[in-house]
Amino acid sequence: MKLLCGSHNHDLAETLVGHPYAGRLTNDEKSMLVDMIKTSTKPRSILLTLKKRNEKNLTTIKVYNAMNTYRRIERRLRTKMQHLIMLFERDMYLHWCRFNEGKNVVQDLFWTHPDSIKLPNSFDIVLMMDSTYKTNMYKLPLLYIIGVMSTGQTFSVTFILVEAERENNFVWALERLKGLFTRVDLYPKVIVSDKDLALMNTIGVVFLEAYNILYQFHVDKNVKAKCKMIVHPREAWD
Repeated sequence: MKLLCGSHNHDLAETLVGHPYAGRLTNDEKSMLVDMIKTSTKPRSILLTLKKRNEKNLTTIKVYNAMNTYRRIERRLRTKMQHLIMLFERDMYLHWCRFNEGKNVVQDLFWTHPDSIKLPNSFDIVLMMDSTYKTNMYKLPLLYIIGVMSTGQTFSVTFILVEAERENNFVWALERLKGLFTRVDLYPKVIVSDKDLALMNTIGVVFLEAYNILYQFHVDKNVKAKCKMIVHPREAWD
């Protein structure tokens, strides 16, 4: 290597933020970080707390590194899925898994809190079902089912990660849901959903006596989307 110029081509940094060495966490900060992770504190709140306690703290990404390290140590040799199942069993969650035998991976996952088993058996008239998307790193649809109390308040019944929104997956999920009810006469009388045909067909098969109605929100949204192009003039639409 031949040295062409022995001087710096930029000014000295005014702050050490971003430098790995300066951003290291002390042992006390790591201990406090672990305590906050256990209470499900968000990373930005952890970082803000560390900086409030020590104004000279220059850490940024090290918080995420420390969190990942702690979780990796906590899991030990378990995979993420094995660790999740262990937590379900530790906290006495009711859960079922369906495996893809060919790939040896979890295909569908159903879980519910013990208290969520008591509530639908007390308030069984109305259930609402909807899927959310892009809420997890595996890009799996999350089918969320809630119930309605006599006071109008809602409560979580169960969460189900499904491989795809197909009738086969929904049949498995709703059969598990059906198993939460202690008596046949406690099955839901009304089930509210969006116009997912696979889910609607499955509801008709699993809960034969339930009325399946659509969310008013989705109906309103569809009307606005479809009718705007045929309403003229623009003033009439407004």
